[in-house]
Amino acid sequence: MSNPIADPLVELPDVSPTADLVRIEATPTGAVTLTMNRPSKRNALDADLVSALADAFETLRGAEGVRVVFLRGAGAMFSAGADLGWIRQVAEWPESDNREDAYAMAKMLKALWDLPHLTVALVEGAAFGGGAGLVAACDTAIATADARFGFPEVRLGLIPATVSPYVAAAIGPRAARGLFASARVFDAEHALRLGLIGEIVRDGAALDAAQARMGAEIAACAPGAVADAKALVNDIQGHAIDEPLMRETARRIAVARVGPEGQEGVGAFLERRKPSWAT
Repeated sequence: MSNPIADPLVELPDVSPTADLVRIEATPTGAVTLTMNRPSKRNALDADLVSALADAFETLRGAEGVRVVFLRGAGAMFSAGADLGWIRQVAEWPESDNREDAYAMAKMLKALWDLPHLTVALVEGAAFGGGAGLVAACDTAIATADARFGFPEVRLGLIPATVSPYVAAAIGPRAARGLFASARVFDAEHALRLGLIGEIVRDGAALDAAQARMGAEIAACAPGAVADAKALVNDIQGHAIDEPLMRETARRIAVARVGPEGQEGVGAFLERRKPSWAT
């Protein structure tokens, strides 16, 4: 029998779709957990789940009080990647329809990438293909020690196209080429070395504890500064360190210093009190 953790190309029997494809839970302190809820399909991505994730990301983008967004999968499995039944269906469509379908996935990943809050993937079981792309599109990720990753698309005669910008940004182009071309399944230790994840924990209980810890850590950070810090990295990436870039980075820190969060944060530090945003 095939191991569903080690083998990303295992087709499961279809089940009736549920309306609750993405569960959203939030704490009073602004920690939001999005849970992909197709456990019987190992949270495989189809058009409905992609649409539900896109809707959730767009909702969170404009929501007040959100400080951190955690993304995980139901049933101790992050995501097995693309649903093979979905792949079979779209393979019969013309190229123009396939292009629109794939563009929906691309837009969903960009909506995740563009969230102004810290985004954290919590990986149990496996993250293959589009699931690994979701991990790469988050700001950071924590995985259990037994988690597995991979990009199996070439084994199906396909390519990991829509996830490629985020994976290459996370692990670099050379590592991405090697993993894309080989379809190699790799473990959490290798994912950590590559930079696809930022931390390994023992098991699911430790993953829950790490989530609680990160929620507490981000509560001490100014939400506007978090968004600006993320935008800063995106804006400087690939630019030469020249006079225009130096002046732009100087302008940004100057704006932050005289802004309300900068004034409050520095004042709170000097007065040995918590800033207004800390809980």
